[in-house]
Amino acid sequence: AMAGCGWARAVRGLLLDVSGVLYDSGADGGVPIAGSAEAVRRIKASGLKLQLCTNETQATRENFVRKLRALGFDISVSEVTAPAPAACRLLRERGLRPHLLVHHDLVPEFAEVDKTNPNCVVLGDAAENFTYENLNEAFRLLIGMEKPILISLGKGRYYKETDGLKLDVGAYMKALEYACDVQAEVVGKPAKRFFESALAELGVPPEQAIMIGDDIVNDVGGAQQCGMRALQVRTGKYRPSDENHPEVKPDAYVNNLAEAVDIILQHL
Repeated sequence: AMAGCGWARAVRGLLLDVSGVLYDSGADGGVPIAGSAEAVRRIKASGLKLQLCTNETQATRENFVRKLRALGFDISVSEVTAPAPAACRLLRERGLRPHLLVHHDLVPEFAEVDKTNPNCVVLGDAAENFTYENLNEAFRLLIGMEKPILISLGKGRYYKETDGLKLDVGAYMKALEYACDVQAEVVGKPAKRFFESALAELGVPPEQAIMIGDDIVNDVGGAQQCGMRALQVRTGKYRPSDENHPEVKPDAYVNNLAEAVDIILQHL
């Protein structure tokens, strides 16, 4: 086996980030990253447990999975942990009625939630919906609240699509935090509770799980804070500067998911 792979021992389950690890998203539906569909098949054939842990908020989980299956990934909805269902649970638990500033394709995820007379704002990766008008509407609602509540479905700075890098929800979250002097509550990576729910769905304790992602802070840092090992792939939004990150040191760097799976399966 390869040297320095102590991180690969005693694994029972894998959490995979999706965008930048399995595929690069894009207007055309995106493109799979070479070897990743085969890597998912090999994980499943090996008997390792698998859960996708994504901050994807531009589609319902059903449509997201349909897209992944069309790209050749053998994945079911139950294998996806995503922010919108987690946010719906939180809204119900706390009796919150959201004003949604999200991608229009995500709205069906909130169908069961009372949205009349909103007492909070839920922010997702709205892409083209992030107009001045829509941001200003969310701002006015928040600034008018005695105790403003801003819930953000992730806090990523940018992600990679086939035609280049795209601003992510975190940039808009910061704008509203600044304007309203409010601290957003993040549902999604790197929130500890989100990783814990993914682990619960995986049915594996953190010390027997490995997270594989392209986002040094949200994937790698978030997973390590939960007691998991975490690998950084050199695909997706990865940039060489990530390897000098002042706070986060991955357990290993791998060129792609396929390479990570090779090493992990050698140690089973």
